[in-house]
Amino acid sequence: KVAKSGDKEAQRIVAVLAVLAFLSGGAWYASKGSKKSDRGTSRIVAVASGSIEETVEATGSVIPLNRVEIKPPISGRIEKLLADEGDAVTQGQILAWMSSADRAAIIDAARAQGPDALKRWEDTYKPTPIIAPLSGVLILRNAVVGQTVDGGATLFAMSDQLIVQAQVDESAIGRVRQGMAARVWLDAYPTRVENGKVFDILYEGKNVSNVIQYGVKVRVEKVPSYYRSQMTANVSLIINRNPDAVLVPIAAIRETGAGTAQVFMPGTDGKPVVREIKTGVESGDKIEVLDGLEAGDRVVITHSKYVPQKAPDSSPLAFGGASRSQSQSQSRGQSRPQRSAP
Repeated sequence: KVAKSGDKEAQRIVAVLAVLAFLSGGAWYASKGSKKSDRGTSRIVAVASGSIEETVEATGSVIPLNRVEIKPPISGRIEKLLADEGDAVTQGQILAWMSSADRAAIIDAARAQGPDALKRWEDTYKPTPIIAPLSGVLILRNAVVGQTVDGGATLFAMSDQLIVQAQVDESAIGRVRQGMAARVWLDAYPTRVENGKVFDILYEGKNVSNVIQYGVKVRVEKVPSYYRSQMTANVSLIINRNPDAVLVPIAAIRETGAGTAQVFMPGTDGKPVVREIKTGVESGDKIEVLDGLEAGDRVVITHSKYVPQKAPDSSPLAFGGASRSQSQSQSRGQSRPQRSAP
């Protein structure tokens, strides 16, 4: 029995030693692997020159600059339509003809008497014209021939010019000014970008989901034929633009506790050298360098290294009680004053 007990004790010791050997071998392999990966965590890139912009992004819609609804001067019947949606018209142009209620009744009676009577009454009792009040584009036609209308009906709606009105948050409206450049593209035509300028900033804001927004009106250089009123628009308001800026990746910048910026440059001995710089506009993954670097210089991009968790000083499988980290935890718990119960 004593011999069998000794054999079991020996087998248990061998098993524990095997587990410890496996764990220490894995830790050695992991440390080797991490050292290899650390060597690939930095790279050297060249400082480039190019264009960079600082923008305020906003959404909005295509709207008429001045929208005018055209209503009939009298009640009656539409006799003839001379214009349709999308037509460009000039001020004073006749858009339609209509008969008053009395003329419509007389013309209908004359038509029953024959063509001669109809012509005589048509020459005697002239129809009423519908006139365009200004030059522009018809964006709505809301009538058909033969329709009876009253004085409150809208026959046409027209716009003198289509513009884009963007909604800018209160936090950014202070950076927007009249005359600044803008780029516009529509959800319906995302690949077609139009250039324009801000020509008006509305004084009254609107509360949209607890955010105050202000309307910013943008006039594109040339209104495309595919623009339609109420189309959703995306607008980039260009705050600042530098077509020939010194650019570095944002990943290469390090901020100091004093609020300054610095980069690491390759040293002659292979160790990175710190260079203080002054930065400007930031866009995407690039940032403008105003001072401290020139195009063609080289900077080091470093990445944070993975720090593996420290292994305990002794294995929980080993004989002889708790590890040092457990002992420290217990001692800290004993030294911490107990909070008295309320």
